[in-house]
Amino acid sequence: MLIYLVLVLFLLALYWLVPFILTAGAGIGVLKRNESSEKIAFTFDDGPNPLYTPQLLDLLKINNIKATFFVVGSKAEKYPELIARMHTEGHLIGMHNYVHKSNWVLSPWTIRRHLNKCADSIEKITGERPVYYRPPWGLLNLLDFLLMKKYKIVHWSVMAEDWRSRGGSEKIKNRLLMDIKNGDVILLHDCGLTPGADEDAPMNTIHALKDVLRELSNRGMACVRLDEL
Repeated sequence: MLIYLVLVLFLLALYWLVPFILTAGAGIGVLKRNESSEKIAFTFDDGPNPLYTPQLLDLLKINNIKATFFVVGSKAEKYPELIARMHTEGHLIGMHNYVHKSNWVLSPWTIRRHLNKCADSIEKITGERPVYYRPPWGLLNLLDFLLMKKYKIVHWSVMAEDWRSRGGSEKIKNRLLMDIKNGDVILLHDCGLTPGADEDAPMNTIHALKDVLRELSNRGMACVRLDEL
């Protein structure tokens, strides 16, 4: 019995922890940051959201900044006008699964089916099939790591824990201004309706970005899409 338990734990470690160490830890097979770039890339997960995404798009437009949105396919189908606006205003659209569930709890064939469904939804709206992919919570399983060669998988190098309301916009602003450097991929959120998040948290992100974008401009830092990083 003990042998079987050890075997199961070993297989789970191989399936879950090995790709986590390789990707989140060592950055192998994923884009975390571009060491040689003098630019930075803002990325936004979990949307679109009918309340917060339009405000975020307004702010980016005012500051003439292009960003990358990793959208949930089921939400893209629900709010196609927001996906169309992202595309029309020049932002890059990537995938964040069809539903916001971890790849650790989905079967490999379910993940493939959901990704194809997510890509189909985005392509139907924009006319372009997405290739950039950020798995929820950045978690890949072993088969994802070995087989997802047609996608450009993205992690991040800076995050401000903006899914929590605690600390308000000042926490987010201070974290970003302290941590951001050239080549960084910054993780933020434009929807708080996901497990573990606070529903009103994206408003703090938007308020923080008003000051952050101004300060980054003063520093001469260019904010671009991931494919321009």
